[in-house]
Amino acid sequence: MRVWYSLYDRLLHTGVLERAFKKVKSSNGAPGIDGQSCKGFALNQSENIAELLEALRTKAYRPSPVKRVELEKPDGGIRLIGIPTVRDRVVQQALKMAIEPIFEAGFHSGSYGYRPKRSAHGAIAEATARMREEGLEHVVDMDLSKCFDLLDHDLILKAVRRKVADGSILALIRMFLESGVMNHGLFARTETGSPQGGVISPLLANIYLDEFDQYMAGRGHRIVRYADDILIFKGSPKGAQNALRVAEDYLEGKLELVVNRRKTHVTELQEGVAFLGVEIGLTYTKIQAKKIARIKAKLKAVTRRNTPVNLAKVIRDLNPVLRGFVNYFKVANCKTELKKLMSWLRRRLRAIQMKLWKKPQKLHRRLRQLGYKGEFKRIKMASWRNASCQLAHMAMPNRWFNEIGLFPADQVETGTLSPLNRG
Repeated sequence: MRVWYSLYDRLLHTGVLERAFKKVKSSNGAPGIDGQSCKGFALNQSENIAELLEALRTKAYRPSPVKRVELEKPDGGIRLIGIPTVRDRVVQQALKMAIEPIFEAGFHSGSYGYRPKRSAHGAIAEATARMREEGLEHVVDMDLSKCFDLLDHDLILKAVRRKVADGSILALIRMFLESGVMNHGLFARTETGSPQGGVISPLLANIYLDEFDQYMAGRGHRIVRYADDILIFKGSPKGAQNALRVAEDYLEGKLELVVNRRKTHVTELQEGVAFLGVEIGLTYTKIQAKKIARIKAKLKAVTRRNTPVNLAKVIRDLNPVLRGFVNYFKVANCKTELKKLMSWLRRRLRAIQMKLWKKPQKLHRRLRQLGYKGEFKRIKMASWRNASCQLAHMAMPNRWFNEIGLFPADQVETGTLSPLNRG
């Protein structure tokens, strides 16, 4: 195995830092503790890059503490995010560009999270193939508690050192790990972990967890891992229980991580295996119910009737949410779910438009324009119930929403997952 001894000089080029900033800018992240945005950094880009380059060249560079941000998890917990300054994100990106190719080539093939040309869809595809095609229907579904926050600094550097022996690179990584955190104006040391929000953190986590991947593979266990979501596939319940014990011993004993036993369990294909937002069954892959509930909550927030605005504006706000959801979940067999979702959403949009019309006469005028010659019943324009009545459907048929620009999520091809696709 090749060990790299001289990599730090790769950071000491204006072009490298310029490319790193371009990548950071494309992510459009929030400002760190100094309040500087990517746009602000770009205003004096040449000067800022030159200062960074000089600081790196003279070894005077020191990263700032990350800014602590608390995000609510969908399950009610709190995820701690650490946001570096733009300046530090540029250096982290340059560092990542230098060392990622060295490690990427040797990562276990079952690892999919935060890797170039890999995706959650690839992880779902391989998991599906392991169970349906290879008959490994008994599955260990593992969850790690606060994985990024518990990564041991010395073990991270030990893992990096196996392929990168450049002392300056290792020192730079340690500085990022130990840069600390600012929370409501108070500084706290970071003695473990690599903050979620850091550019380099996902790569360091993969380097750290690749030891687990290789260890399990070396003992004949088939695994698929996406970041800290782990599935282990076995042909029998006994084999799955044994794999669970082996995995727990290594993760907790060797890597000093914590297995969340409340969420870790042995399941089987016949019961449906939940993974990355979908549920994989014997002959189907469906969207998890909690994901449907979550997207409906997002769409509901955009389509509230108590503050009606122009329908075109509502649709402009809806479309990115719909596209993101469908582009991810179209791998599932979800045609029926998407039809139900869009039927519900169009009813909400009809309710908004009827409230905007205010008076039944505007609805009647619309119907006459469309050629309706029947009777008009008394109707409450602000009624949720009447948003699904026949007259509302006639005035605003499904095709009308397509014509005014609503993304037709229920017309997208679904069930597109290819078991052979590792991307």
